[in-house]
Amino acid sequence: MIELFDVFLLMLFASACAWLWRGHGIRERALLLTQQHCSKVDVELLDGNVALRRLALLPDARGRKRLARVYGFEFTVTGEQRHEGSITMFGQQLGRIELAPHPFRTPPPDSAPVIDLQRWRSSREHSDGRPPGD
Repeated sequence: MIELFDVFLLMLFASACAWLWRGHGIRERALLLTQQHCSKVDVELLDGNVALRRLALLPDARGRKRLARVYGFEFTVTGEQRHEGSITMFGQQLGRIELAPHPFRTPPPDSAPVIDLQRWRSSREHSDGRPPGD
């Protein structure tokens, strides 16, 4: 015969499974948001994953304390050094993404000059050929 304690254990087990399943969905969303952020700031997400670091009560955007999952990840700029980052999730909502201090890529030098000096001078000359100020 099923007793009340057996029903309690079954409900406890089902609740734990549901909480883990939901946590997996939150982790997948955190990974997607991290990939989008890394591509936006032009860094490469290493290992293609995020790992749960801790559960904590942290203030959200409104200042209220809420249960948050903090995930960690690693990224690189140059391919030589690993840097750490973290993403905070309040349920399915993004809290913040933080990247450790890292070097930025310098854009390649442009071959075209920024200002074409000849065109600038010709646009500034008077119609009679005198330079401005004469």
